[in-house]
Amino acid sequence: MTTFRKALFIAAALTLGIAGSAALAADAAAPAESAYRDGARDFDFNIGTWRTHIKALRDPLGSAAWGEMTGTVTVRKIWGGKASMEEIEAGDKDNHFEGLTLFLYNPQSHQWSQTWVDSSNGAINKSAIGAFKDGRGELISQDTLHGRTVLIRDVWSDIQPNSHHFEESFSDDNGKTWQPDFIASLTRISP
Repeated sequence: MTTFRKALFIAAALTLGIAGSAALAADAAAPAESAYRDGARDFDFNIGTWRTHIKALRDPLGSAAWGEMTGTVTVRKIWGGKASMEEIEAGDKDNHFEGLTLFLYNPQSHQWSQTWVDSSNGAINKSAIGAFKDGRGELISQDTLHGRTVLIRDVWSDIQPNSHHFEESFSDDNGKTWQPDFIASLTRISP
């Protein structure tokens, strides 16, 4: 083997060795797929028809006055169970609202998105993203309230076969403190 070929062979071997070592290091640093829990069925508890009692802060960041209403929430699976759609109607003729929530599971990120649409204006809100851990679901989004950027946190807790609790809170200090502004207690009417 000529000196040139030897040098070329050594350079190629070193390059492959370095590339192989880098690939092994990258594989070692990458989180294992099994480290993430498959949460595709986390919202299955929510499927069915529910009676809801709602307390809502009338003007977050502006007033401490709360309003109350009751209503019905109907949730069904769509797209072969890859998503679910929630319809809510609550209140009375003087204080009434209807809305739709789309829940989608991303199997690559192992996270849920929740997107709310209010029938009063037809606007699609920014999606909240998150996951369930230890029987508690927490999804976070960012929004604007009275011209201020705030974080919105949606939490599902106290999940039982025939009841659960939902609470939306906002934070105008980047998550240091949270102010509840929408609290719902749900009781199953039918599966």
